[in-house]
Amino acid sequence: MPAQDIDRPMESLIHRVSLLATSTLANALDKAGLHNNVIAHIKAVAPGFRFTGPAVTVKESAGVHGDYTSDDFAVGAMIDAARAGDVIVVDAGGAESSTWGGMASLAAKLKGVAGLMVDGAVRDLEEMIAFEFPVFSRHMTPNTGRLRLKVEAINVAVVIDGVKVTPGDIIAADGTGAVCLPVGRTEEITVLAETFARDDAAAVEDLRAGLSFTEAMAKYKGT
Repeated sequence: MPAQDIDRPMESLIHRVSLLATSTLANALDKAGLHNNVIAHIKAVAPGFRFTGPAVTVKESAGVHGDYTSDDFAVGAMIDAARAGDVIVVDAGGAESSTWGGMASLAAKLKGVAGLMVDGAVRDLEEMIAFEFPVFSRHMTPNTGRLRLKVEAINVAVVIDGVKVTPGDIIAADGTGAVCLPVGRTEEITVLAETFARDDAAAVEDLRAGLSFTEAMAKYKGT
């Protein structure tokens, strides 16, 4: 289970992405022909949670209680692999046993990790809220993943809600959902999204000035 380091985008680019809504980024992904990079079914576990950062990816296997050892659970290895500003992205295959809980949230928060995304389950919602650590997950459950889950690999390509995520891809998540911006095309997508965001802001001003919605949509067709 080696945790290879990853190539991370420039912090200035990550910051630019962080200023954009996932809906705007999704429009840019469509424009760029990347129609399958929206993560639609993994949601914030609490209102207000959001993050943007490069993906540190984790692949897990799931079984029944007793299939794996405590050492196989290896949540610490996930946190060790992440730097401040990273997003830990876990492919647990939709498993309903918890990959992550409150103490892991605190440890990751103290390290500066930007957030967690799990195609699987988490627990300890109240602690995540108290520690202000943003988590997105498919399931919430009291059920521990210890003895039920095994970390197979860190920083390999994974699939989250049908979307391929490779280490270093930028993951942006907010109350609407999440998107994956692939390594190598992030600048292109960000420029497109910034153009759409400017159009949105102009459309808001036009609407306030009396333009009808139909007129605004005709004027800003690219939005």
